[in-house]
Amino acid sequence: MPIQLLSDSLISQIAAGEVIERPASVVKELVENALDAGARRIEVELERGGCGSIRVRDDGTGIDPAEIALALARHATSKIASLDDLEKVATLGFRGEALPSIASVSRLSLISRSARGAHAWSIEAKEGEISAPAPASHGVGTSVEVRNLFFNVPARRKFLRTENTEYQHIVRMLERLALSRFEVAFSLTHNGKSIWSLPAAASGPQRLERVAKVCGEDFAAHVMELNHCTESLRLSGWLALPTFSRSQADLQFTYLNGRFVRDKILIGAARLAYRDVLFHGRFCAYLLYVEMDPSFVDVNAHPQKLEVRFRDARRVHDFLFRTVEKVLAGTRPSDQSAGSAPSDWLTGSAHFAGTAQAHFALPEPPPRSGADAYRGYLSSASAEVRETWVVPAAGAHGGQPDAEAPLGYAVAQLHGVYILAQSADGLVLVDMHAAHERIMYESMKKLLAGDAAQQRLLMPEILQVSAAQADMAEGHLGEFAALGFEVTRSSPDQLALRAVPILLAGRDPAGIVRDVLSDLLEAGHSRRVEESINHLLATSACHAAVRAQRLLSLPEMNALLREMESTPRSDQCNHGRPTWVRLSMGELDRLFLRGR
Repeated sequence: MPIQLLSDSLISQIAAGEVIERPASVVKELVENALDAGARRIEVELERGGCGSIRVRDDGTGIDPAEIALALARHATSKIASLDDLEKVATLGFRGEALPSIASVSRLSLISRSARGAHAWSIEAKEGEISAPAPASHGVGTSVEVRNLFFNVPARRKFLRTENTEYQHIVRMLERLALSRFEVAFSLTHNGKSIWSLPAAASGPQRLERVAKVCGEDFAAHVMELNHCTESLRLSGWLALPTFSRSQADLQFTYLNGRFVRDKILIGAARLAYRDVLFHGRFCAYLLYVEMDPSFVDVNAHPQKLEVRFRDARRVHDFLFRTVEKVLAGTRPSDQSAGSAPSDWLTGSAHFAGTAQAHFALPEPPPRSGADAYRGYLSSASAEVRETWVVPAAGAHGGQPDAEAPLGYAVAQLHGVYILAQSADGLVLVDMHAAHERIMYESMKKLLAGDAAQQRLLMPEILQVSAAQADMAEGHLGEFAALGFEVTRSSPDQLALRAVPILLAGRDPAGIVRDVLSDLLEAGHSRRVEESINHLLATSACHAAVRAQRLLSLPEMNALLREMESTPRSDQCNHGRPTWVRLSMGELDRLFLRGR
């Protein structure tokens, strides 16, 4: 065919194909417009799962009569006016394509009234034709109705799922939007029936109540709130306790400047922060809000604006990772905690059931081949750690429970596996091997922190890499040296590995270097070396920890309890297993029907 200009209707339908996948996409665009207009209440009404009609009404600023004809024009927007505005976008929508794209594949009507207007004005789009504005009756704000979506694009309409499936997509979309603006009230009606209504939430308890309605009561009952900021970054939200793990990543919400995003930098940082406390094969749950200067992030990298591009991705990653890791480090015994076992442990339907036996096996010991210096250092570290808990704890108050000892004081050892302790308000059970494993692991990490001692290789190991990887290695020689590696470039596509960290001698350091280079190329940073060392320490701590069937004296048991109370992440062992659980007197009374 000859080169020709496309018609406006075809251009709009092509644009609609980028941003309008299904009815949920329409709801997203309309509700985001309402939020940008400063709405304090948004009502969504659906028919037949959004396939019949979608109506969104808000009480925002509305549209001036002189501008309403431009509302359905392509590339017309009130949110940006220059390239400078585009580089620091703070609104949810800004392209000026949503309404005309929706109008090109549906029958759309819009009614709006601004605070300055004497009355409202309406405009309609049918069969690609836009009507002239006409007076109408409406309060301050805007209502948009969309009917017969994809009526003129049969190929798109046949790809829609059942009405119930499309309806569920809309519900999930609205839930994400409701979690982004607590100060806005939301309501949803389907086929004339009110489904749910979320009032505006101003206080902390009201916000948590909305979180409970959207994410579930169990999630809200097992979260830690965080709020941390630096000069240019702020992180707030809720982290689920490691014991509230999931079989899938269905409760992971990340927001950037009020916009829901699925960004691999943010998701990867959160996953990394949970790595030391999460059970194998489980997923963490969280609700995180990142705020930063809009000029340091590009939100125009994806048609649906679900992905973003950071100017300094490594800084954002490290900020989120360090903040979440620090909060999770506080998961240790306290007076307010009921223990670290899953919330439904007492009913016998714990989350870990069915997979526990497969993953509770102890890891293999470290290989015999390696640096003698490392083995000596590690054995001395293990001995130093052991000595910290076999010594009777000072100030045991004669073994009487008090408020200063959340785990109470030991009274017996059960089958050489569990410690039974009496606390101020009930009974505590501790898995002694899991608890001591965590204590030793954290102590070893502290003892070996910053240790980058090298072992030189008799013959340099030549690594065949790509030219891009060789360039990356050459640009990060200082970082490799700080980690204990000596890497030089021997040719355009070869690296020479001349020295490795003592801790990783004999553990495929060449493979680790390749993994680090891959991470640097993809994300600009890597934690492979730290993860490899921590895995080695975790394995060593597991084998050095006190074994089952070993009889402990009361002073030894009490010393272990005191160490748990002061050790970060001691609610879980190195493999994510729970270490202790509490039964209060009230719970014991209910078990034995006392007082009935």
